[in-house]
Parts: sequence; C-alpha cells; structure tokens
Amino acid sequence: MRPALIGDIGGTNARFALVPPGEMAPRDILNLPCADYPGVVDAIQDYLNRVGVSAAGAPQEACLAFACPVHAERVKMTNNHWDFMKGDVQQALNLSLFKVINDFTAQALGVPHVAAGDLVEIQPGNPQAHSTRLVIGPGTGLGVAGVFPGQHAWIPLPTEGGHITFAPTDDTERAILDIFKQRRSRISVERLLCGQGLLELYQAYCVIEGVEPRLTTPADVTAAANEGDSLSTAALLRFLKILGDVSGDAALTMGARGGVYLCGGILPRLLEWLPKSELRTAFANKGRIGAYNADIPIWVVTAPWTGLLGAAEALYNEEVF
Repeated sequence: MRPALIGDIGGTNARFALVPPGEMAPRDILNLPCADYPGVVDAIQDYLNRVGVSAAGAPQEACLAFACPVHAERVKMTNNHWDFMKGDVQQALNLSLFKVINDFTAQALGVPHVAAGDLVEIQPGNPQAHSTRLVIGPGTGLGVAGVFPGQHAWIPLPTEGGHITFAPTDDTERAILDIFKQRRSRISVERLLCGQGLLELYQAYCVIEGVEPRLTTPADVTAAANEGDSLSTAALLRFLKILGDVSGDAALTMGARGGVYLCGGILPRLLEWLPKSELRTAFANKGRIGAYNADIPIWVVTAPWTGLLGAAEALYNEEVF
C-alpha cells in the first residue's frame, strides 16, 4: 500500500511527511516556506518531487492541518496568502481520502503520542486520566485546542480561543492595551501572544518609557533580553505572564484537569525564562477558584513534529471528519 500524506501548515512554514500504512511515525519530513508557493497543491507537488515519489506511487490518502478555521469548504489562511477549496485540492491530488483539520487540533491529537522525554514540567500537579487536556501555544498566531480520551479514540476539541478579547489585569497592561489600540480597535490575546506580539510588547514598553525602539524583530527582543536589556526583559516576562493568564482562563473554560500542554515554536526557546516569569502565578491567580488551577500540571512540549503526529492520528480516527 502507498504511504499517506500528512501536513502541518502554519502561517510561515508548511511541514509535510509520509506515513506508511499502520504506522504513526512521520517519514521524509520536509519544512517548506509557504511564501515560496502560490498554494497548497504546488507545495505538495514540490514536496513529493523532492522526496522522490513518482506519480504512480503518489499518496491516495491525506490529512492536512492548517493554522486557520477549516469548518467550511473554502479554506483561507489567516496569516499567509493560501486560499483554496477542499474539493479542488482533493481532485488535483487524486485523493480517495482527504481530511482537513485545524493546526491546533493536530497539536492536540499529537500530544498523547509525544514521548515523556519531550515534555518539560513547568508546574507539578495531579492530572485526571479521563479528563480534557488543554493544548495552547504562541507561534505565528496563538493556537488553542483540547483533546479528550473517548472510549474508542481521542476526541479533538477545536477552538479559535486565540481570538478572545485581551483583558488587562494591572495598570501596566492597561497602558499596553491603550498603546495597542492606537493601531486597531479590538485587541485579541493573539495580538500579544505571538512572535509579532512579543515585538509589539517591547515597542509598547519603549513608548511607556519614552525611548525610541531599537529592535525590529521578535528574535532581536529575545536576544536582547538574554543579554540583559531591561525593556526586552520586561516585554518577555510580560509575554509569559499574559500567557499564564490566558492559559489559566482557558483551563477553567475547558475543565482541563488532564493537564496543560504549552506548544508552538516559541516556548521551547524560552525554557530558562519560565522559572523567572509569573506564568505559574498568573495561571493560578483566579480568585476563589485558584486552587483548582494550582493543581493542574503544566508541561512545555519540545517535540518538533507534534502537529504531524496529530495529523497521522487524525487520518484514521473515527472522531475526526
């Protein structure tokens, strides 16, 4: 039998792989820049050429995860130019089975398959076995999803939780919100909790302190914080504190007694900052219900291909349509 195609497509990069029948582990993984291709079909055809798959051996089954809403026939990426109809892609690639899922649905479905060695504990706790797990993480945007252990299969709980309204909790955050609102009328949590959000948090601190910003990329901010720059440090610590606030709210909303898994490309690079931050304090700072969150374990997922594991899980999962 031919291998199936799986993919995890974010705002910046498209990760593709092949999965042989009956296996979960992705093979022939390639990371392709979305900006290099007019659309998803072009990227897939180039991927198959690169890994030496001929037309005669092309996959007939595929599951692709996208960083955008995918409930409709038309899929329009939130943070890049790709825009397509599901039926057109299935026909162009001659697929007998084609599943399209949200990228954080894939992250959520992948989490149960992540090895223990790829989990870094941030907060100890007492996870309940038959309970929802929260999967949340900043990258190009902010992804939020859940996964529940059903009787026969993992059940994904897709959300667009990254687009809830940002709620400041102190005077500094109210000042930051006012600065952000000079650019747009509504501020979602994703505006702060993503790579660009880290940069804009730094710029907001510069406005508050009355200095001219000298850094121009999120990577610059992280590097400057690592070198002791005070405004970059403040921005990075605020970023993690707000992530704690938002994760704590999401855990309450979802009843995530199964644990919280922090995913995405940013947090594995900030592991040394997490103990210095207020993430855990903010996560549990929920007034009279604070003890509920304080007992929920939190991990950072450092596995590089969690979304691909989730796409492989989704391919034949009867709870994923």
